[in-house]
Amino acid sequence: MSTETQEETLTLEEILAGLKEVHRLILWNDDFNTFDHVIHCMMKYLDYSEAQAEKIAWKVHNEGKCAILEGSFTEMEIYRKILQQEGLTVSVE
Repeated sequence: MSTETQEETLTLEEILAGLKEVHRLILWNDDFNTFDHVIHCMMKYLDYSEAQAEKIAWKVHNEGKCAILEGSFTEMEIYRKILQQEGLTVSVE
């Protein structure tokens, strides 16, 4: 069994943006993830309660996006990669 590794490169703009103190992880609405999957991921990876995770899922559904976490650029990038591997559409601002 082989393991594939994907290498990501950052632009100078992204590196400089990483110097800002606070970044936000944004969860975007999409047409393929279920409410249950989003709620499961919020609880498993971000330690939200079921009620908090459900509130996030509804906000994303109704408003198109939701800031789900704030912190350093490095921390947000780690969570972005984890949630993307779960199929969620996320970005760092």
